[in-house]
Amino acid sequence: MPNLLMIIASTRPGRAGLPVARWFEPIARAHGAFDVSAADLAEWNLPFLDEPKHPKLREYTQEHTRRWSAEVDAADAFVFVMPEYNHGFNAPLKNAIDYLHQEWQHKPAGFVSYGGVAAGMRAVQQLKQVLISLNMMPVNDAVAIQFIAKQIEDGELVVGEILEQAADAMLSELARVAEAARSLREAAQPAS
Repeated sequence: MPNLLMIIASTRPGRAGLPVARWFEPIARAHGAFDVSAADLAEWNLPFLDEPKHPKLREYTQEHTRRWSAEVDAADAFVFVMPEYNHGFNAPLKNAIDYLHQEWQHKPAGFVSYGGVAAGMRAVQQLKQVLISLNMMPVNDAVAIQFIAKQIEDGELVVGEILEQAADAMLSELARVAEAARSLREAAQPAS
């Protein structure tokens, strides 16, 4: 079964990302197409990019980079649980992406975004440009949660069936693209 890595992008104290991720993770597991794991960027606490060589070389000098590389490399697909800050995606997410290069290649990405009236979709559109430059495959199906502060009660995300259906559709599309992308990744591997 392919591996899905859910990346929780927000690192802010009191963030909505944790309730959103706690809501999404059991849906992803129940979907059944992936082995699901999570990477919380607040726990990873990656420093501002501190590698002296370009990530394309994969000549990492820092232990945190080697661990992050292994985590991302093991994934076949990603879901970014992400906020929208000032009409864009947040700096810790960009930093985490910039640490690596080949580990992201030819892998699909889905989005569970949240924010105000735009539900984080402006941030998603910006992030898609970055991911495409890494030869990733953002899927169109997404989960977009409007007015996030009103959707959290006692630390839990409370949303309706429509967002659960959106999550299921996104996961199904991610599974299809992940299967198709496997041959691209295999073809890109150097011959041994």
